[in-house]
Amino acid sequence: MAHNWNTSPRKSRLPSNWRQLRAQVLARDPICKLCGVRASTVADHIVPMTDDHRLEALQGCCEPCHRQKTAREAAAARAAAPRVTRKRSGEAHPGLL
Repeated sequence: MAHNWNTSPRKSRLPSNWRQLRAQVLARDPICKLCGVRASTVADHIVPMTDDHRLEALQGCCEPCHRQKTAREAAAARAAAPRVTRKRSGEAHPGLL
């Protein structure tokens, strides 16, 4: 299953005034805080995977930088908690003992 904003449970955890918070962040940070070149279009949580919606915990960034930051954070989370694989351990086959 694809993981994106439409399938993410994070959307339901946003505060009811999220649209106003987003507008305030984008007004405060009109230029991307990550690249310093493009216009901000996304209100990004500075600390990944938190539900801290204070203005100090948010930054404006452009869509390309937000995608790259999210991809890095997701890769780091996957590396920190590797999934269980279907490979069997290196134990000897019982019929060969």
